[in-house]
Amino acid sequence: MAEKPRRPRAETPKGFRDYFGTEVTERKAMLDAIAGVYHRYGFDPLETAAVETVEALGKFLPDVDRPNEGVFAWQDEDADWLALRYDLTAPLARVAAQYRNDLPSPYRRYAMGPVWRNEKPGPGRFRQFYQCDADTVGSASVAADAEICAMLADALETVGIPRGDYVVKVNNRKVLSGILEALTYEGTPEIGSVREALNTPIREFGFIDTDAVLRTIDKFDKVGRQGVIELLTTGRLDQSGAEIPGVGLKISDAQTIVAFMESKGRNNTETIANLRGLLSQSESGLAGVDELAEISDLLAAQGYGPDRIIIDPGVVRGLGYYTGPVYEAELTFQITDEKGRPRNFGSVAGGGRYDGLVKRFTGQDVPATGVSIGVDRLLAALRAKGRVGGEAEGPVVVTVMDRDRMADYMGMVGELRQAGIRAEVYLGNPKNFGNQLKYADKRSSPIAVIQGGNEAATGTVILKDLILGAKIAESATLEEWKDRPAQVEIPRADLVAAVRKMLGK
Repeated sequence: MAEKPRRPRAETPKGFRDYFGTEVTERKAMLDAIAGVYHRYGFDPLETAAVETVEALGKFLPDVDRPNEGVFAWQDEDADWLALRYDLTAPLARVAAQYRNDLPSPYRRYAMGPVWRNEKPGPGRFRQFYQCDADTVGSASVAADAEICAMLADALETVGIPRGDYVVKVNNRKVLSGILEALTYEGTPEIGSVREALNTPIREFGFIDTDAVLRTIDKFDKVGRQGVIELLTTGRLDQSGAEIPGVGLKISDAQTIVAFMESKGRNNTETIANLRGLLSQSESGLAGVDELAEISDLLAAQGYGPDRIIIDPGVVRGLGYYTGPVYEAELTFQITDEKGRPRNFGSVAGGGRYDGLVKRFTGQDVPATGVSIGVDRLLAALRAKGRVGGEAEGPVVVTVMDRDRMADYMGMVGELRQAGIRAEVYLGNPKNFGNQLKYADKRSSPIAVIQGGNEAATGTVILKDLILGAKIAESATLEEWKDRPAQVEIPRADLVAAVRKMLGK
């Protein structure tokens, strides 16, 4: 006897999720609003393929060691390794190189869409998520960085994050490099074997793994001052008790780095003065401070003060390709976590200058800067504040009392649609009218249109106000019911006008 074919499991793959009606509508509305801001700033839209070669993507994800680690990759039939894009910046670098003779310079573009990361999923952390980017390729001026920061602030306010509920923080990788230059070095010990070398802390070799240091101090907000010091030196235990190895710095060097991150003053002028004092012996560090000062002046000239954008040495950004100014948008209000504890919402956007990314393809210096907004996190923040998430209104439902008169019902729904009113005919089994009203309720329909044989004979239709009907069933007063009855009979010719009037109420 042949074995029955196994049915596939109807479940979403681990780390992914499905999005329904209101969620999709809310995201589209947010993307449209942000696109409007980007368009106003002179940026053009760009859509790139979801798939890139692994070689083109490069190894820029934090906390990974192999080029294809952290991405969904496979080998194509022509032996090339392909991967789903992990962000929207790496594909832009490829586009800027591939079409460099056709694009204007500077090239200003924005892009929106899903990206994929093959990482361990967790609460609120998915392997597919949306990003919304804007970048300027071909300008070395820090005016381009200042413009990105101003545009980010405008975008947040446009989607419903008011001033006071967010801050855009700006730092500079050159400043961070200047601090690292100031650290002391030790001689290289005698290493007896490869295994011994691999087990020897990085610090003892006489060089510093800059990327590891930057990734570590980027966790400052999560693990705090002492946690960063532990991670920069000998390591620490995470919440589960697992050991996280340290970078291997001396305790004094780790304390120097933390002191730098805490050097933010009462205003931008004081912060910049503090940084000049810390970096007086570093040429590259002082160059970074000068850029921060210029960004601050350019933003102030446009009216973007410390209520929106500040200089903050604590901003690092984990990706390895940043070369100059870096910025991060942080929401400052608190939410309640799943255990009922208050916590800050945190970062929803970030970016910076990455002057070396296009050079990977062309061999020539091509300056670039840009920002990426985490759309799903931003939507979650708006829901937490009650600014989105209300139930979306469904379509007007034209019920079917006589299946032989479907053409009449289709005529009604056609008139409503041509008038710009969202509407549909009930296409299920019309035998049970109660099921039709249950369907309309499940669709969050505001109105049901009803025409039986008697109404057809007299040239009328019945409009049932489903929203008011639900209110009456709950707690509406008698006066409310009398002022606005939940069901009215109108002439068929007045269908569109009557529906529009009822929707307006």
